Amino acid sequence: MAVTLAKWTLEQYHQIVDSGILADRAVELLHGEIVEMPPEGEPHAYSNTEARDYLIAVLRDRAQIRDSKPITLPSSQSEPQPDLAIVQPLGREYREHHPYPENIFWVIEFSNTSLLKDLYEKAKAYAIAGIQEYWVVDLKRQTMIVLRNPDNETYRLRQEKSEGTICPLAFPEIEIEISRITN
Repeated sequence: MAVTLAKWTLEQYHQIVDSGILADRAVELLHGEIVEMPPEGEPHAYSNTEARDYLIAVLRDRAQIRDSKPITLPSSQSEPQPDLAIVQPLGREYREHHPYPENIFWVIEFSNTSLLKDLYEKAKAYAIAGIQEYWVVDLKRQTMIVLRNPDNETYRLRQEKSEGTICPLAFPEIEIEISRITN
């Protein structure tokens, strides 16, 4: 007998969240499935905070850096909570909705124990949504995997970097030190 998972729409997921049933659980919606998020260890928390503070200083008022907050991806029935989402600074508009793909410059995930999930399930959701750039920081190897140019369910460009600088697609005039993101 085949097992069939119950899939949830974004609207149903929002109803579940609003009901408070999931209030004490760290979850996100990926491809219509409610997925538990692993606890955040010290390396993850440290790197996430340091990178966030660095990006705030570098990007200033060009973007807002959202730290572990939901983004809404209707095309993949997903509402992940990326470690960092670099989004348009729309102010109070975010009282009405989480950032949509058109509001997102790029997203960053820090992976200590979730590398496969981040490189496959989350990358697929971000690519389907058309997010142009996705960085996955492999904390064990202190390497950044840069995914760009989404095409259906995948990214056409994949690069691994551990040193030097990178210019985000959204801000080609800005150089970001890779070591400030990966260490």
